[in-house]
Amino acid sequence: MNPRGKYPPGIGNVSGGSMAQSSNYHGRGPQPPPPQQYVQRNLLAGQPDQQFQQQQQWPRRNEMGSDLGNREAGRLVQSDGVSSSSQDWKSHLKIPAPDTRYMTEDVTATKGNEFEDYFLKRELLMGIYEKGFERPSPIQEESIPIALTGSDILARAKNGTGKTAAFCIPALEKIDQDKNVIQVVILVPTRELALQTSQVCKELGKYLKIQVMVTTGGTSLKDDIMRLYQPVHLLVGTPGRILDLAKKGICVLKDCSMLVMDEADKLLSPEFQPSIEQLIRFLPSNRQILLFSATFPVTVKDFKDRYVPNTYVINLMDELTLKGITQYFAFVEERQKVHCLNTLFSKLQINQSIIFCNSVNRVELLAKKITELGYSCFYIHAKMLQDHRNRVFHDFRNGACRNLVCTDLFTRGIDIQAVNVVINFDFPKNSETYLHRVGRSGRYGHLGLAVNLITYEDRFNLYRIEQELGTEIKQIPPQIDQAIYCR
Repeated sequence: MNPRGKYPPGIGNVSGGSMAQSSNYHGRGPQPPPPQQYVQRNLLAGQPDQQFQQQQQWPRRNEMGSDLGNREAGRLVQSDGVSSSSQDWKSHLKIPAPDTRYMTEDVTATKGNEFEDYFLKRELLMGIYEKGFERPSPIQEESIPIALTGSDILARAKNGTGKTAAFCIPALEKIDQDKNVIQVVILVPTRELALQTSQVCKELGKYLKIQVMVTTGGTSLKDDIMRLYQPVHLLVGTPGRILDLAKKGICVLKDCSMLVMDEADKLLSPEFQPSIEQLIRFLPSNRQILLFSATFPVTVKDFKDRYVPNTYVINLMDELTLKGITQYFAFVEERQKVHCLNTLFSKLQINQSIIFCNSVNRVELLAKKITELGYSCFYIHAKMLQDHRNRVFHDFRNGACRNLVCTDLFTRGIDIQAVNVVINFDFPKNSETYLHRVGRSGRYGHLGLAVNLITYEDRFNLYRIEQELGTEIKQIPPQIDQAIYCR
């Protein structure tokens, strides 16, 4: 029997933010415009049940005859002295000002569902609204209700459309606060993404009594061991460190009912896949697995067939690149690149920019050149000490610096709302890397600009990436209209 048979598909959102220019910048969640009709599409050959393909509306709470549903009835939760059972509980929340910037249909083309339609815990709803989320985005609409049924999910959606909240919200909802065991593990490929994801979980669950822990390589193993002697409900981390702790018997996963793999294509690359498969052996046989990514190569299909053969497939990518990102190339010689970059800095209206190089050495050299030109600049790469990486990531995220030079370490999942310009100082070798790089701008349906510096040797890669992504990268004009990336 199909466990999803009686549930319609559902919804989602992203960590928010508005433009940052100074170190006291604090991100705010976006507020989508009025919803439009959204059509679900499917990914691999396996099609979901027929009834899932119909346009269905999740029933409203007031249609169900109960404000909280049976499981919440009569339950009182005190928050800042206000009973959360009161009818006007929302009015007591500290909801940030709405983000009024233009947003594309990547996040606005929803079915019109509300977070309250999913009968989430009142305390979780409070955290969702205080994070600045107003309504679910398309990927959240599709993912949240399916995840709540316990089904495995393979979800593909564009960068910056709300995937993190699409799995964090059902994960937090399903955790039993009274059981002091690890019930959810969220795996990510990079340390910075682990810190970011754990922070989202803590913010969404601020009114829940859920203990969130983050563990990654490059940090003190002893500290992690000591922390695991305390209650942990939700564990976020990189595969190698969590596997190490599990093998030592310190990280006990026999009660972990949900495994989430964010940036699943990267986690299932040869670098990580052996660790992932070993880690799954520590989980109970009835565990739920959720895989999220913007790109799904063949390795993901192989994993799906072996470990989650009956997964529910969500594909919201009829086209690959974000609608709000304008893409240009500038044809230059290698020795002209720094001069070209200087020209871009003088002509573009940059809130914050991320500049990509193909090697660690080039990152450091370019960052030095940019500083010599008189522009504020940070750099980050995998060979830096972890404490230094954390500080750079934190300060750039908070708007302490306008430009960041980095390797592909920073292409995965990093969500900095103020970034409106991405520059490929070195052009990437493949379309997946290109897609993840340009996806650092135009977050959550906002506008962004991607400029690629192309040498004679890059011309074939440029053509191939255009073909594979089905997109057009135009030659850069003498003047760029600010409205296409600053609105």
